[in-house]
Amino acid sequence: MRYLHAMLRVRDLDATLRFFCDGLGLRQMRRKDNEAGRFSLVFLAASENPESEIELTLNWGSEEDYGSARNFGHLAFEVDDIYALCTHLQAIGVAILRPPRDGHMAFVRSPDLISIELLQKGAPLPPAEPWASMPNSGSW
Repeated sequence: MRYLHAMLRVRDLDATLRFFCDGLGLRQMRRKDNEAGRFSLVFLAASENPESEIELTLNWGSEEDYGSARNFGHLAFEVDDIYALCTHLQAIGVAILRPPRDGHMAFVRSPDLISIELLQKGAPLPPAEPWASMPNSGSW
């Protein structure tokens, strides 16, 4: 058996692509727009392991309430520099809900409220401001 992807339903495909691609650095691998079914599928992956994908599903015109997304849990990404990535995400308007106070772990949410765990690759970075004294906010 081979793991293929996790599917996330999204409300605003442009905002979600900005978060995952511009924010986290994932690449769009392929896209399928289905006129008859009234949906779009966009597959994203990290350069380091393109075989493991996230499938974004946009159901055109749907008003379905996807809830707070807490039933899903979270996606986790290993990052080269957690402080640099959190700074970048803040610059594009993403709230850092659980700051990387320990130099190791942070949580943010996608525009569709999917919880994203960011983990420092290798050993934790030394504690640094503004992260070391930044409190948690919201839910993650």
